[in-house]
Amino acid sequence: MALFKLQRPKWIPRWVNFPLLIFIAFVVVLVFFGENSFVRSSKYRKQINELKSQIKNYEDSASAYEVKVNELNTDNESLERLVREKYGMKRVNEEVYITEIP
Repeated sequence: MALFKLQRPKWIPRWVNFPLLIFIAFVVVLVFFGENSFVRSSKYRKQINELKSQIKNYEDSASAYEVKVNELNTDNESLERLVREKYGMKRVNEEVYITEIP
């Protein structure tokens, strides 16, 4: 026979009990705290999607540069045009005039 009986305060509803409080606390810990929490998982998922889009952009630019390199390796005229425009090179008996057009 117990010496005294714990009574629930009147402000706590009748359906609230100790196992339910433990379960709710467990769910809150799983959702908001820890390594595998929902908040961290959503943050990591967002970061993964951003990195995938960056990878796609870099692959697109890399393929464009591969096309340019292949063109320069196979086409001598495009190589000569690039050298003349970018580096200002000329042939032996040739005069080049550079003008700036506004």
